[in-house]
Parts: sequence; structure tokens; C-alpha cells
Amino acid sequence: MDRPFDIVLFGASGFTGALTAAYLARAAGPGTRWALAGRDRARLERLGLDVPVLVADAADAASLAKLARQTRVLATTVGPYALHGEPLVAACADAGTHYLDLTGEQEFVDRVYVRYHDRAARSGAKLVHACGFDSIPWDLGVLYTITRLPEGVPLRVSGFLRVHGRPSGGTAATVLTVLGRARQAAEQATQRRSAEPRPKGRTVSSRPGGLRYVGGWALPMPTVDPHIVGYSARLLDRYGPDFTYRQHYAVRTLPRALATVAGAGAFAALAQLPPARRWMRGRVRPGEGPSPARRARSWFKVTFLGEGGGERVVTEVAGGDPGYDETAKMLAESALCLAFDDVPERAGQLTTASAMGRPLIERLHRAGITFRVVQ
Repeated sequence: MDRPFDIVLFGASGFTGALTAAYLARAAGPGTRWALAGRDRARLERLGLDVPVLVADAADAASLAKLARQTRVLATTVGPYALHGEPLVAACADAGTHYLDLTGEQEFVDRVYVRYHDRAARSGAKLVHACGFDSIPWDLGVLYTITRLPEGVPLRVSGFLRVHGRPSGGTAATVLTVLGRARQAAEQATQRRSAEPRPKGRTVSSRPGGLRYVGGWALPMPTVDPHIVGYSARLLDRYGPDFTYRQHYAVRTLPRALATVAGAGAFAALAQLPPARRWMRGRVRPGEGPSPARRARSWFKVTFLGEGGGERVVTEVAGGDPGYDETAKMLAESALCLAFDDVPERAGQLTTASAMGRPLIERLHRAGITFRVVQ
């Protein structure tokens, strides 16, 4: 409490950053001490919010160190994180400042664990990645599901996404970065496996699901989310002695399923070619995104099937526009949760389930992202 701010939002002049800043302006209580930060003071001031503006650059380690020392929680929307995110993590780990981001980049998550987990654990900093649509609905949805199943027994959970929405330029840039850095990601994953201890007397398996028919077609979903869920399960004994998680993208018809698989495969193949990557980056630039009217028509629903100890439960996490309005809400509520709620004392690299868990679920539910038992 000796620091001047409870929360600083870094990168607030970008598309998602501006939405997050606007949400914080509505949701932060009158006693919340918060500020905006970025490299361009004029752009931040044009947001028209009556909060302090701090200047810092993602490429200037000294300015980031100064920024981290001024706040208890620092949330960042500046990506792609594999290219721009590490100096801010280092600053927060050194300063004992809680760090939140929106990354969907497994390479970055693994690199942070290898280089900064122990440093943050010593300083008391919580480093929490994927605090938006990647990966809060999955991470907290699985936690919500398993707490409705018996303890101390093997548990199996499957997640199925239905979604309607359009990505922004920042999201597109991140996807292209991930697809273009497969070799670096594989190297970083190997280093993490060597560095991270396995849970004693417990097993955890989490990965994209296989092709399934469950009243519709369930396709593999190779995103960062299963990795985040798996890390939560390794950190928390409540996931049981033998935990399995599989994640799917759900479509209703076989033609739609085939078109989705073909489109994703073609996009991934083209992204391996530098000229094609440059062309695709030029189509939708960071800082751009869907209009308010388009976002108002967007939605997501994630259905979870959980089984264990002879019991079965079906739950659902649902909300509005997943990539932007709800992602801004998730990041802002995560920051408020870390700043003001009674959360676990653990530190180091964590997940939303292990760092905040039930308090964050309750916050998000009050904010309109529903968590419910279907049957």
C-alpha cells in the first residue's frame, strides 16, 4: 500500500487496451488508485479518462522497472508477447508486482516460467497469463466444473466451444507470430518440461481433443487453453489423483466441420511462408477491430462435461463478444481481483484458477459472464 497505484494498465491506447480502460473507468470503485501507461502520452490522454498517465516503453527496461515499482498490479495488452512482453515480466518479477496479460502464446508462457518463475516466487509477484478469452472461460470453467464432482477421485473433463465473433488486428498478429515461431516454441516447451516439477503421486493430461460426434461435430482445438488448464491441475490438488482434460471446437454439420479444418490447415500452411505472413499481416493491422454493432452481435458458449467418482455434471460458461468486450472485462476484473480480493498467498507463475479462483469467478458472474450448472 506504500505504492501510489493499485492498478496500472499498460498499452491502453490499443484497441483492446482502450476497451479495458473504459471498463475500468466504469467498474473501479471510487477508492481505486489506477493509471494508464504507454509510450505515447498524447494517445492515452485522447481516451478522455480522468486518471493519471504514465510514460513507459516496452523496449526500455529502465522505464518499465520504474513503472512496476509504482503499482501493486500491472496489466498489459502489448503484444505479440513473445516479441514485446519479456522486459515487463522481468520488471514485475523484480519489483514484487503482480502481472497480468492477454497472451495466447505458449512459447511466451513457457519462457516466462523458465526465466522468471523462481524470481517472482521470491519477490511475491504473481505472474498470471491468458487473462482474456484465452484462457479464462476454460481455466475457470474447468475449476467450476470439478468443484461439483467428488474429491480424491480420477476426474475427466471435456470442453466444447461455440462462438460467433471476429478477431482484431492484434489477435491476427499474435496468431501469425505463433504460427511463424513453431521451432522456438518447441525449444521453449522442452526447457520448461525440464524445469517444472511434476506433481507427486498425481497425473495430469490436458491437450486438444480428437474428432468426436456429440450431437454435432467436435474438432480438435490446438490453442494455449489446454496448457493453462493443465498447469492449474498440476498446481491444485483439487483436480484429483488422475486428471484428464480435452478441448474442442463445436460445429453443427459435417460440411462446416470439413470447411473449418480445411481453412485452418491452409492458413497455418501459408503462415509458414514469410511473404505470405507479411501479406496477411497487412490485411488487418493491430489497433483495428470490429465495430460496436458487430461486437454486440457476438457471443460465446463453452459447455463442459465432467465425470468422476460415478457422478456426471454439465456446466456452461457464456458471455457476449469474446475477443474484445468480454476480454476487456476479464482482464479488468482480474486486476481488480488481485488488487482487492482475498486470494491465495502463492506467488510465481500462476493461472487464473490458481491465483484467484473462486473470487474471480464470482466477480465475472456479477459482471455478466455466466457460470452455471446445466444438468
